[in-house]
Amino acid sequence: MSDDSGGSLRLFGDAEFVALAGTAFARSQAYSTIAIALALYADTFATSGTVEGLFGTAFALIQLIIVLPLGRAIDTGNAKRYLLVGLALNVAVFVGFAMVETVSHVVIMRVFQGFGASLLWITGSTVVGEISPDAERGQWLGTYNQVGAFSSLAGDLVGGILLATSGFTLTYGVLSGVTLLAFVGVYVFLRDDPGGQTDPEEATGVETLRMLLGRAAIRALVVFRLGLSFGKMAVILFLPIYARTRFGMSPVLVGGILAGGKLTKSLTQGVVGSYTDELGHKHVFVFVGAVLYAVGAAIIPFAEYAVDYFAPFTVAVAGLSTTLPPAFFPLFGAFAVCGIADSIRLPASMALFVEEGEHFDAVAGSMSLRSIAWKVGQVVGPVSVGALWDATSVFAAFFTASAFIVVAAVVFFGLYTVEPAPEAAPATGD
Repeated sequence: MSDDSGGSLRLFGDAEFVALAGTAFARSQAYSTIAIALALYADTFATSGTVEGLFGTAFALIQLIIVLPLGRAIDTGNAKRYLLVGLALNVAVFVGFAMVETVSHVVIMRVFQGFGASLLWITGSTVVGEISPDAERGQWLGTYNQVGAFSSLAGDLVGGILLATSGFTLTYGVLSGVTLLAFVGVYVFLRDDPGGQTDPEEATGVETLRMLLGRAAIRALVVFRLGLSFGKMAVILFLPIYARTRFGMSPVLVGGILAGGKLTKSLTQGVVGSYTDELGHKHVFVFVGAVLYAVGAAIIPFAEYAVDYFAPFTVAVAGLSTTLPPAFFPLFGAFAVCGIADSIRLPASMALFVEEGEHFDAVAGSMSLRSIAWKVGQVVGPVSVGALWDATSVFAAFFTASAFIVVAAVVFFGLYTVEPAPEAAPATGD
């Protein structure tokens, strides 16, 4: 049986876990801060919804292209080196973002950001899944993602303040410093070749993916990820842009809205990860979390009517004050609901993919399928929702995103019950 929430704190006594958590911290902080920066770029360049959707599509398209060869490379190569390359590339991305002058520059840098993020995400989550004790995998993965959620919260708050007070250059300089610290942590503390190397003949490839997709459980997870990513990535991309361009909110307030979801996610994900280990029925956690996320997404456009129900509210801290407009409250609440939903869904979803990968000795391959399914929806979702928004209304855009998530959850629940994932990997030697 896994430990309780105190066990999550115990993991920070493990130097390797801390090094891996450092990569999640650097990656998530950068992602959140740049999400706010994209809202500023959208406002500055007066972009349309379709162009704003390209900010998300460019990020995801490169990830879709590289995810399969990257998964195979991680299976057969030294994962530590891939983490170090990913961290170094992210520093170069920050330098590039500090120099953008046009919308096309933003789109190009999103491509490079997507490449670096994939290196860190797939490699980091694969290594955590492989070196964690079998009985504590949900807790390791949950706590690893909890660090990422906390870092996203820091990116929302600190990044929003830095962008508002100091501009792009200093903000990207801070992100570079954090990423370099993570680089040192991985280089010094993470074992060489973590997880070992699979024989190239047995590693992630077309045949491995076919074997994985031959299981109804994997097909259920892949279909679920497709629909979820379509809706969720539209929310993540357009929520900060909506707050900035429709209601004129400052980077600090945009960061505060995003902090609602990150706070609930960071506080609860590690605990929920332990529950998935103890209670089982991980597919139920996935279904409930997805439906709850759809509810949060559907709440967002009701910010249009916030002025009828909320009054502006002034907050004063340390002699500084800011006024929260009426729209702040429903947007904050909606994303807080989304954060709770992710805490319920994410540890269980990741654990199911790891279990399926172990069944064929191809954990990175399974995680690659997970990422491919996500990227397909992420490529199509933002630009489709952006174009729909241009053609119709904000309600049609967010309701469509919510509907995709609900349909995906229902289909997943039905398919998964046909052939559940194995309870444990086949026994092997020491």
